[in-house]
Amino acid sequence: MDLEKFFDTVSHSKLIEVLSKTIKDGRVISLIHKYLNAGVMTEGRHEPSEQEVPQGGPLSPLLGNIMLNELDRELERRGHKFVRYADDMVILCKSKRSAERTMKSIIPFIEGKLFLKVNREKSKVSHVSDVKFLGYSFYVTKGEYRLRMVIWKQWKRIRTKCANLIRLGIPKSKAWEWANTRKGYWHCFLHLSTLFPYTSLLMYQYPDYQ
Repeated sequence: MDLEKFFDTVSHSKLIEVLSKTIKDGRVISLIHKYLNAGVMTEGRHEPSEQEVPQGGPLSPLLGNIMLNELDRELERRGHKFVRYADDMVILCKSKRSAERTMKSIIPFIEGKLFLKVNREKSKVSHVSDVKFLGYSFYVTKGEYRLRMVIWKQWKRIRTKCANLIRLGIPKSKAWEWANTRKGYWHCFLHLSTLFPYTSLLMYQYPDYQ
């Protein structure tokens, strides 16, 4: 799902309403309101900003996430699995029919409750293998799903790899051996998974080991 010109369409009144739920200091709310209404300079001319968050400022990404946190909560309330980075989002459903129902029901919430606009040309229901998210895509090649390799690659440092393998139940000597290997990422973890099949399952459950 893609939100059309997100930073240009954020409603100031809705954003202030959301902020006021947790920020009780009126001075802070007033300061943010002034920031939003400061306007922008276009070709040397000042233009008012009535429904946008100034891009490029340090506060803009934070305010954008505060607004979209309302969408996160709604999706959680409905029991959906999803991933969101700024205004880019993927909602995962069990079937095409379920995905179509979700798309149909979540758009009114986004546009009617948050006053944002969904880009219908870029938003679509499709199989996960046809989706690209932040430059990444998911696909099956030669019968394998290479998510384990991605996790292994993210661990980077030898000490990190060794520590995480030990936490996953690999004997210390073997963990140290594989953390120091110079073999390719995929070959390395494919062999580890063969020796210790339970490791793959645990990596999927706890992929954020540091």
